[in-house]
Parts: sequence; structure tokens; C-alpha cells
Amino acid sequence: MSVNSSAQSRLKKGSKQLDLRKDREKGKYRLGVVNFINTAPLLIPLREHGDMEGWKIIEGSPSQLNKMLQKGEIDVGLISSYAYAKDFRDYFVLRDFCISATGTVGSVVLYSRYPIYELSEKTICLTEQSATSINLLYIILEYFNGLRPGYVTGRFKDFLENHDLAAYLAIGDEALRIKKSNGEFYSYDLASIWYEATSLPFVFALWAVRKDSRLCGTAQFSILKDRLKQAYSQGAKRLDEISARVSGRIPMSKVECLAYLKGIEFDLSGLKLRGLGHFFKLLVQIGRLSEMPDVVEV
Repeated sequence: MSVNSSAQSRLKKGSKQLDLRKDREKGKYRLGVVNFINTAPLLIPLREHGDMEGWKIIEGSPSQLNKMLQKGEIDVGLISSYAYAKDFRDYFVLRDFCISATGTVGSVVLYSRYPIYELSEKTICLTEQSATSINLLYIILEYFNGLRPGYVTGRFKDFLENHDLAAYLAIGDEALRIKKSNGEFYSYDLASIWYEATSLPFVFALWAVRKDSRLCGTAQFSILKDRLKQAYSQGAKRLDEISARVSGRIPMSKVECLAYLKGIEFDLSGLKLRGLGHFFKLLVQIGRLSEMPDVVEV
């Protein structure tokens, strides 16, 4: 890192810490929300209702929110299930809500130059935006199929330009864009493969609450839960309208967007918790987690 970039990094870090202190002084907690299309049924109603008393909303990718919650830069975050598992002793899980799918999800996809069973000993490029989907891929390739590929982190552009990279794992809006513009690759929907192998839904993200925020039992915590419940309820009723508003981001048709959003599930039911527990168990078996996490709901 150059002197200038090092100085810029320190300035950015100092600015974040200053913003955090200002929010704390105002008695505000920070809520981190993923800003992909799949959260539009939550984010749009949440924004429309204006400021949430005692809260500031921060938007970002799953990997960004994972780091922010881990560092204490947000108090509650919609983070990767795997990120929760790594630091489960520091977090509670917000009851009732998640991002999950029972079968095809459409936006967690392995794009490959080869059939999946030919990927052993080849190199796969992994998106920088995810943690859970990467670990789901490890399970699918290594545990379910006995394959032993290599992995590097990079971008879709790297995959396109380097033919030594056999496949690329994409998530979220990027996965949807690749599907629309690059139809020449084999594509594998990871949630669909998981469901075929386990008959269980897959939980991609959880609402995690930092234990040291001491939010539980406070008025702000009640406000948060009520607003999330309200936003999710309204979003489910307005999927047609929301699809029309956000489909242009890809771009995709309103019909395609609606079909996609209908496949995203937000409830953290008992069956979803079983699927989550099975995911954690398999990660322990293949050595990607050192111990089985507890899931303590609040």
C-alpha cells in the first residue's frame, strides 16, 4: 500500500468512527440492510415510512455488512449465515425473519465452462460479495460430489478474460445480470442443488444483533421489530408494483423480476432453522467451521 492510499484508509476509518460516535451521541442505533433486488420488498416500504425513531439505516453488500457488524460499526445487520456462525457467541438472531429459499433462488449461481462433475482439479473464481454462498459451494462440490477444485477470489471480468478459470460463483444482482447477458455457460443454482440433496430450505442471511449493543428489551428494539414486521407485510402485498420499480436495475422484465422475488422467502420458520442447522453441521464435517454454532433467537 502506498503512503497516499495508507493515509486515505486512515482518513476513511477515522470518518466512520466519527459518524458512529455522532450516531451514538444522538441515541441512534445502526441497522445494516443488504441492498440487492431481493431485499426490495423490505427496503422500499422501510424507506417510505421515513425515519425510524432511534435508528439509522446503512445499506451495503453481504460481505460489507458482515465486516461492519463484526467490527461493531452497526448494531443489527442482515448478514451471511456463515458470518453469524463464525462469531455466534457475539450475536443473537432476530426471531422470525431471514433471507432463504426452498428450491431455486435464481441469484446464487455457479457459471461454468464445464459440466459441474468435471470441475475437480480446476480453478473456480469466487465473488468477493459473499460468505454463505461460497461455503454452500464448498459443500456442494466437495461433500455432495467429492470434487477437489482450487479457488481464487475475483470478479466476473477476471473469469471472462482468464480461460484458466473454469467457473465463477455469482450472487445477488450480479448473478441476475450474468444470466441475462451471458447464456453460453453452464449454470447451476446452488439453492436448487441443496434442496435436491437435503429436502430442506436454505437460509442465506440472518438478522444478527450484537450482544454488546444491549438492545434487547429496549424501546428501540421494539420499534425495530415492529417496523420490520410492517415492512415485510407490506412488501409481500406489493410485489407486482415493486417488481416494476426495480426490474430495470438488471435490466429484466417485470414478469421475470416478479417470478424471481416470489422465490425469495423471508420467514425464519422451524423448517428453515433445521436447514440452517444442517448447513452448519456439514461445514463442521468438512472443516470449514471449528464448532457447531448455537442459534439464540430474540
